[in-house]
Amino acid sequence: MNISDNLARINERIRAAAEKAGRDPASVRLVAVSKTRPAADIIEAFRAGQTVFGENYIQELVPKLAEVHETVQWHVIGHLQSNKVKYIAGQVALIHSVDRMSLAQEIDRQWGKLGKTCDVLIQVNISGEATKSGTTEAGAVQLVRECALLPNVRVRGLMTMPPFFDAPEAARPYFTELRRLSGAVAAEQIAGVDMAELSMGMSGDFEAAIQEGATLVRIGTAIFGKR
Repeated sequence: MNISDNLARINERIRAAAEKAGRDPASVRLVAVSKTRPAADIIEAFRAGQTVFGENYIQELVPKLAEVHETVQWHVIGHLQSNKVKYIAGQVALIHSVDRMSLAQEIDRQWGKLGKTCDVLIQVNISGEATKSGTTEAGAVQLVRECALLPNVRVRGLMTMPPFFDAPEAARPYFTELRRLSGAVAAEQIAGVDMAELSMGMSGDFEAAIQEGATLVRIGTAIFGKR
């Protein structure tokens, strides 16, 4: 199948999963994970109707910003080094992977130079795996509180990456826990914080994530094929 056919199939699965959960399919957005993919693949996906693309590596994203002239929305979904923030300031719609205050402060500084505000998600390491980035569950509320004090950063929700499982249902408890944590943060009623987004679910488990409340699903392989 080509990229267009794959997108159609994925969007149909998103719709079905949302309806099964009693949700409006429009409440779930597909982030096409385009890491390692050439600009031509992104343009092909855009022409098939996909508008939101997620990149993991700034060194890959920067040339694509120059090569892809279509009106796409870029998201940063991978671990972000503070010294790379300056290269993307004002050019991405959402950063999914804010996991420490020093990074949030650098985002605030770089977007502040432009007189703009950056929307971010707090990445939470629900699984506690040493190989994964993210703040702890216990630290998440405090990090949200601290980020809320930055004038050029706006917290929009949470993101997580569960362990890899062959069975999608095995990831469900991690999605359930992120939704619970999001509700706990929202209950704090922190000024300037809008817990509207839950970024969770990838090619192998996005349907379970949608049923647990995901508003952003990050899918690459099922759209573009194996890397």
